[in-house]
Amino acid sequence: MLRQFLLLLLVGLTIFPVFGQQTAVFTDPLSDYNKAVELFSNSQFLAAQTLFTRVKQKSSDQTIQGDCAYYIASCAVRLNQQNADGLMEAFVADYPTSIKRNEAYINVANYYFENGKYAYARKWFDKVDENALNAAQKEQFYFNNGYAYFSSKRYEEAQKYLNRVSNSEKYGAQSKYYLGYIAYEEEDYQSATEYFEEIKGIDRYAHGLSYYEADMNFKLGNFEKAIEVGLEQFDQSNAREKSELSKIIGESYFNLEQYDEALPYLQGYRGKDGRWSNTDYYQLGYTYYKQGDYQNAIGEFNKIVGGRDEVAQNAYYHLAESYLKLDQKQQALNAFKNASEMNFSAEIQQDAWLNYAKLSYEIGNSYRPVPEVLLSFIDQYPDNANNDELQELLIDSYISSRNYGAALDLLENNKKFENKLAYQKVAFFRGVELFNENRFQQARELFQKSLSEPRDAMYTARATYWIAECDYLQSNFDESLIGYRQFMQLPRASDTPEFENSAYAIGYNQFKLNDYPAAISSFKQYVSKTSAEASRKRDALVRIADSYFVTSDYQAAIDNYSQAITQGTPDQHYAAFQRAISYGFIGKIEEKLVALSQFGDRYPNSIYRDDALYELGNTLVAQDRTQDAIEAYDQLLRQLPESGFVARTLLKKALIYDNGGDSREALRLFKQVAGEFPSTPEALQAVSSAKIIYIDLGEVDEYARWVKTLDFVEVADAELDDAAYQAAERPYLENKPGQAKGRFADYLEQFPNGKHSLKAHFYLAQLQFGDNEKTEAKPHYKAVADRERNEFTEQALARLSEILLSENDYGEAVAYLSRLETVANFPQNVIFAQTNSMKSHYELRNYSEAVQYAEKVLANSKIDNAIKSDAQVIIARSAMETAEEDKARAAYTEVLKIATGQLAAEALYYDAYFKNQDGDFEASNASVQQLARDYSGYKLYGAKGLVLMARNFYGLEDAYQATYILESVIENFAEFPEVVSEARSELAVIKAAQSKTNSSVETDGND
Repeated sequence: MLRQFLLLLLVGLTIFPVFGQQTAVFTDPLSDYNKAVELFSNSQFLAAQTLFTRVKQKSSDQTIQGDCAYYIASCAVRLNQQNADGLMEAFVADYPTSIKRNEAYINVANYYFENGKYAYARKWFDKVDENALNAAQKEQFYFNNGYAYFSSKRYEEAQKYLNRVSNSEKYGAQSKYYLGYIAYEEEDYQSATEYFEEIKGIDRYAHGLSYYEADMNFKLGNFEKAIEVGLEQFDQSNAREKSELSKIIGESYFNLEQYDEALPYLQGYRGKDGRWSNTDYYQLGYTYYKQGDYQNAIGEFNKIVGGRDEVAQNAYYHLAESYLKLDQKQQALNAFKNASEMNFSAEIQQDAWLNYAKLSYEIGNSYRPVPEVLLSFIDQYPDNANNDELQELLIDSYISSRNYGAALDLLENNKKFENKLAYQKVAFFRGVELFNENRFQQARELFQKSLSEPRDAMYTARATYWIAECDYLQSNFDESLIGYRQFMQLPRASDTPEFENSAYAIGYNQFKLNDYPAAISSFKQYVSKTSAEASRKRDALVRIADSYFVTSDYQAAIDNYSQAITQGTPDQHYAAFQRAISYGFIGKIEEKLVALSQFGDRYPNSIYRDDALYELGNTLVAQDRTQDAIEAYDQLLRQLPESGFVARTLLKKALIYDNGGDSREALRLFKQVAGEFPSTPEALQAVSSAKIIYIDLGEVDEYARWVKTLDFVEVADAELDDAAYQAAERPYLENKPGQAKGRFADYLEQFPNGKHSLKAHFYLAQLQFGDNEKTEAKPHYKAVADRERNEFTEQALARLSEILLSENDYGEAVAYLSRLETVANFPQNVIFAQTNSMKSHYELRNYSEAVQYAEKVLANSKIDNAIKSDAQVIIARSAMETAEEDKARAAYTEVLKIATGQLAAEALYYDAYFKNQDGDFEASNASVQQLARDYSGYKLYGAKGLVLMARNFYGLEDAYQATYILESVIENFAEFPEVVSEARSELAVIKAAQSKTNSSVETDGND
C-alpha cells in the first residue's frame, strides 16, 4: 500500500510540479479549476494549461469542461504553441453555447494585436460578434482592427474601422493620425492636412507631423513652405529623420534653382535603407555641374546605371558635358551616345547626337564606322545648321577611321551624298588594304576605281603606281612596265612616297622581262640616290650583278657581287657563289677553285653549299684533277645526302671511274643511281651507261636480269613509251593545254611506271593547277613529291603544300613543308615553307613547333614586314595559349611596330590588354581609343576592346561608363557571341555590386 501511494505521489509530482507534494488523488476538481484560473491570471500559462487539462479530464460538468477548453486554448495562444489555433477552433466547435465563445475571439485577437502579430489578430477579429461587445470593448475592437489593416497597408478596410473611433476620447487622436497618414500615402493632401491639423497640438505627434507637412508642401510645389517647415524640425530630428528632411529641403532648393543652398542638404541625404535612386544622384550631380564642379558632378552622374527615363537622358547629357570640360573625350562620347538614344527630350537628343558625331570623328568609334555616324545624323536632321561642317568631317573620316570598305560602300550606295574627292581617296586606300592582304586582282580593281575620279593629282599618281605593282606581282610584266612609266610622267609623281623606290621597281620589272641593259640602268639610278633605302640598295647591287652575269659581262658581274658582299647584303652566300662561277668564265680558274672550296666554311648554312661542291667537282674534272674531284663529290654526298645533286654526283663519279678503267666501281654507282632515284633522267642515263659496261664485260644476261627488277624500264615497250610521251609533250610545248592534259592522262594510264612518268605527272599537275583544278592536280604532285629527289621535287612540294593548305589539311601539309624547307634551292620557297609550317603548327595547336618556326622566319633578314608581323603574332598567340604572357607581351610589342590592318588591330588590342593587367587603366583606355580611331573596320577587336574599356572604367570606379559600354556591346555585336557572353558576365557582376547602393538598378538577369 505504501509503495502504491509513493508511486502515485511521484506521478502527481511529474504532472503538476507547481503543487509540490499535493497529488491528483487528494485534489478537489473545483479547487484545482480555481487554482488554474489564478495561475492563468498570474501569466503562469504552462502550469495553468496543465492543470486545466487535468480538471477537464476529471470533470463531468459540461460548463467546467468548456471553460477549461477555452483556457487551454488561450494558454496555447500565449505560449505560441503550434496547435493554438486548432485548440481554439476545437473549443468553438465543441462548445458552441459557451458564453466564452465571443470572449475567446476578442481576447485572442487582442493578445495577438498587443504582441504585434497583426495578421493573426485580424483572423480572430473577423470572428468577433461586435454586437455582443460593450462600448469600451467596441472602441478597442474598432481601433485594433483598423490598425491591423493599416499595418498591412489595406487602407480602405483600415479607414472603415478607424473612422468609427476618430472622435473617441481614448483612440480619436491616434485614429486621426493614421487616417491622415493614409490620406498622405494616397496623395490626398487636403484630407491629410485636415486630419493632421486636428492633432497638431499633441506633443507625441508633433515631430512626425512636421515631416509630413514639409513633404506635402514639397509635393504640392510649395517649395518655400516645405523648406520653412523642414528647417524648423531639422535640428530636433534624429539621424534617420534628418536624412529624410535633407531630401525634402535639398530638393526644394534644387527646384528653386538655388543650388548653393541645395548642396549641403542633398549631400546629407542617406537614401532609403542606404540606397539612392537615379533621381537622387542626378540632383546632386546637376547641383555640382551648375557650380562648375565637374569632377564631383561626374562622380554622381556616373552612378546612374541603366537609366531609361527623362531624368537619365538629362543626366547623361550633362555627364557628357562634364567629361568634355575635363577633356575626357572617350567618356563624353559614350555619355552623348547614351543620351542620343533616348527620345524623352527631342532637343537634348539632337544636341547629344551632334556632339556624339563630332567626337566620333575626333577620337574614333568602336560601335559604328565614323562615316555611318555622321551620315545618320545628316539623314535624321537634314536641316541642322551644322550639316555643312559635318559633311567636311565626313570626307576626312573615311581616311582617318581606316574603315575603307564600309566607307566605300556608303559612297557607292548613298546617292544623297556624293563626294568625288573622297571616293578617289577611299578607293585608293581600300586598294592598298587588299594589296597588303595579297588580293592583287581585287586591289587592282579598286585602284582603277580611284583613277575613275581623278580629282587629286597625287592620288592619281599613286593609284597608277600601285596598279603597276599589282600587274608585276601577277606576272603581267609588260603591262606593269607601262604602268610604272606612266607613273613617272604624271605631274605629282615626285611628291608621292612611292616615287623614292620607282627606279628600283622598274629595274625589277625590266629584269623579269629579260631586258638586262635597261634593268642595269634603272638599278644603278636607284643605287646612286643618297636617300636609297639600305636593304633595297644592297639588293639592287645583286640584281645589277645578275644582269651583267646573264649578259656575259662577267667582270662587271664580279665587281658588283663584290660590292654587294662588302655592303653586307643578306644574299652574301648567293653573291659569293655567283662570283665564283664568274671567275671561271673569265679564265680565273684558281680564283674559282679557291672560292668554291672555301664556300662551305664561310657559309655553312647556305642553300648553295651543294651547288658549290658540285661545281667544284666539275671544275676539277675539267682540270683533269679527278682524284680531287672525287673528294669534292664525296664531301657533297657525305655532308648533304638530301641534296638534289646526289644523283648527278653519283653519275659523275661513275663516269670518272669508268673512264679510268674501274668498270666495276662505275657499274656499282650506276646501279645505285637507278635503285635510289627511279624514273629520273639520271636513272635512265645510269641504265644506259650500265648497259654499255655489261656489254663490254660480256655480261648481257646479267644486265637483262637486273633490268627486270626496275619497274620504270620496260625494254620491250620503250619505243611505244617514247612515242606516247612525245604525243603529249608536243601540244604542251605548243601551248595547247587542253589537248596536252588529255594526252598526259592517257600516257599515265598506259604507262603508269613509264620512263617519262615523272615528267608526265608534273606537267599534267601544272596544267590542272593553272586551270584551278587543284583537287585533280594533287595526286600528280604527290606522285612527283613522293619519289626520290628530282628536278621537279621542289616545285611539286611547293604546289602540293599550297593545295593542302587551301584545304586546311595542316597535318599532311606540315610533312611536305618540312621536306620543302630541306630541299629548296630558291630562298622564297624556304620562306614559304617556314612561314606556312609556322601557321600550320599553330592551327594544329603544336605551339612549341609553331614558335620554333616563327623564330626561324624572324632570323631571315630578307623577309618583309608583313611576314615579320605574321611570325611575331604566331609567337604571341602561342604564348597566350600556353599562359606565357610575358613572351606574348614582347611579341605583340614588336608586331605593333610594323604591322598594318588586322594584325595591327590585334596587337593594339593586346597592348590595351596588358596595360589593363598592369592596372594602368587610363593607358589601356588610350590604346582602346586608338584602336577605335585607326582600326574601326576590324569589328571583332573593336568589340573586345570595348569590353576591356568597360573593365578599365570599372577599375577607375566609373560604373556608368562600364555598364553603358557593356550594354552597347551586347546590343551591337551579336555576330560575336563569345564577346557578348563575356560582356553579359561582366555586366551582371557590376550591376549586382551597384544595386547595393542604387535602388534604381535592376538585377533581374535580363540585361
